[in-house]
Order: sequence, then C-alpha cells, then structure tokens
Amino acid sequence: MSFSEIRKFLIKMQSDEDLKKQVTTSSTADDVALIGQGLGYDFSGDDLLRFNGQKVDKVTVRKVDHPGEYH
Repeated sequence: MSFSEIRKFLIKMQSDEDLKKQVTTSSTADDVALIGQGLGYDFSGDDLLRFNGQKVDKVTVRKVDHPGEYH
C-alpha cells in the first residue's frame, strides 16, 4: 500500500486543473490509479479505496457507492 504516493498525487492534482478534471470525471478508483500511474505515481485502485476518508490539504478521498453496485 502506497499512501505516500497517493498523497503526492493528490497534492499535484490540487495545482493542476486538467488533472483535477480527469480525476473528478473518472468512474472508478482503478481509473484514477491508471491516471496516477501514467504520471509516475505508484498506487492501485485498491490502495485508493483503502485511503477512503483521508484528507490531503483540501482534498478528501471518498468512496462513492453507486446504486446497484455489488461488493
């Protein structure tokens, strides 16, 4: 689990409007992780889900449960 990588990614996201838009329009944690990996950050969608509820500066990671979603 690489929470330090997630923190670095979220700090970068706050200062990059294009990146913020990509993240906020992503459907899944895996999609967000792929964006991060493309920029050199090493974390998975599962890592991001485990980060749920954590806050980095102005960003709080929240898992969104969609109706009809299976766990």
